[in-house]
Amino acid sequence: MPEIVVYLLEGRSLKSKRGLVKDVTAAVVKNLEVPVESVTVSLIETAKQAKGKGGVLFSDMAPR
Repeated sequence: MPEIVVYLLEGRSLKSKRGLVKDVTAAVVKNLEVPVESVTVSLIETAKQAKGKGGVLFSDMAPR
């Protein structure tokens, strides 16, 4: 039973998360040759003020 964990910053739409889960699942099914119902994908969302990169919180970075 493959389990995939994806860490991402909060703020993505439900539509984009559904697409990500669908595409990740399809890739695992294709490459590991397992049934689709055996694949679990967990999305771990982190608040922008609770994660940083290069010594700067994401909440303090300029929007892209």
